[in-house]
Amino acid sequence: MGALDRLSALGNQLSGSVAAGGKAKILEKNPDDIVVTACLRTAITKGGKGGFKDTHAADLMAGALKGIIDRSGIDPSLVEDICVGTVLAPGGGATEMRAASLVAGFPESAAVRTLNRQCSSGLQACVDVANQIRSGMIQVGIGAGVESMSLQYGPGAVSEFSEAFENHPEAANCKVPMGILSEQMAKDKGVSRASQDAFAAASFQKAVKAQAAGLFKEEILPLKVKFEDPKSGETREIVVDRDDGVRDGVTAESLGKIKAAFAKEGGSIHAGNASQVSDGAAAVLLMKRSTAERLGQTIVGKFVAASIVGVKPLLMGVGPWKAIPKVFELTGLTKEDVDIFEINEAFASQCLWCAHELGIPQEKINPKGGAIAFGHPLGCTGARQVSTLLYELKRRNQKIGVTSMCVGTGMGMAAVWVAE
Repeated sequence: MGALDRLSALGNQLSGSVAAGGKAKILEKNPDDIVVTACLRTAITKGGKGGFKDTHAADLMAGALKGIIDRSGIDPSLVEDICVGTVLAPGGGATEMRAASLVAGFPESAAVRTLNRQCSSGLQACVDVANQIRSGMIQVGIGAGVESMSLQYGPGAVSEFSEAFENHPEAANCKVPMGILSEQMAKDKGVSRASQDAFAAASFQKAVKAQAAGLFKEEILPLKVKFEDPKSGETREIVVDRDDGVRDGVTAESLGKIKAAFAKEGGSIHAGNASQVSDGAAAVLLMKRSTAERLGQTIVGKFVAASIVGVKPLLMGVGPWKAIPKVFELTGLTKEDVDIFEINEAFASQCLWCAHELGIPQEKINPKGGAIAFGHPLGCTGARQVSTLLYELKRRNQKIGVTSMCVGTGMGMAAVWVAE
């Protein structure tokens, strides 16, 4: 057995891989399962003009964390670690998120850290906490994610590269703007403007329908925040309880009239078929099944396994195409076993291409719409998808779901979840 094979075997052992059993094994209930006993998100609002435009990321996170306490009824002193994914916060947001946990009602005994794996930060936070529990390091923890793109987004988000970095082709490609590299990927992979606009329109239409039917209400935690009226300058308190980026009446034809943003001629990517700049937070409470039963916690679902992969920086959008098969290898699942795929819609081009290459039916992807329709607060999305997925699986009386996303600088991540 070679070194890579030994590492793979060890990784499967440590992650509790159930590849030998596949779907049947995954649906079993065992005391050592890592389960979700509460999950929620705030509404997602438009960057710079939505309901959270004046709300700091730490305040969003404090609200989400307090919501987890209220929703689960957990004794806050039992939570040993809180991991928050966030991308844009100066200093990694470490100080602010520790403070947010205290404001939310957690005692000083609850440790807090932040991490940044770009668009998969929220998912990585959940997976890290799950693995801490699985290893015995902690018994109860929270994986979360947050972003205020209104207050922290801009050119300063990427630092200058040294000459050595600029002269290394792949390293230099790590800072090519997302829109430009996605435009190039769409051309290289032959994803047409018409197909992107049709996919984006469908995302809006699904989100409008889901919002009108109240399908987001279970997962969304209403938050009261201060809001400065852009016309009068008056500051007042408002309750934000719905995604304000969702727009009715969007069609492929209406999107087809929008000018391409990143290419003068023949461009295909624009504001209508790419994820919205947004603000929001999400949190997921995790523990072993045996712990949940001892504490009387209601089990919403369970975490099974996750994968992380690297791809070429200029092809970062293909990340799910590589990450989803890898998590299938770890679990023994096939795409036919999965009821819902929540694949982040960073751009219609990349999501559409990945789904086509993997042979995933459109009806299984983002049934309530995705980031094109309601936004992509970078650090939040991976944790947000957990709530969106588990509540929708439960509503449909279905079981197995996958969350996945492409990741800036050329990566992809995926995870398998089971609803109960």
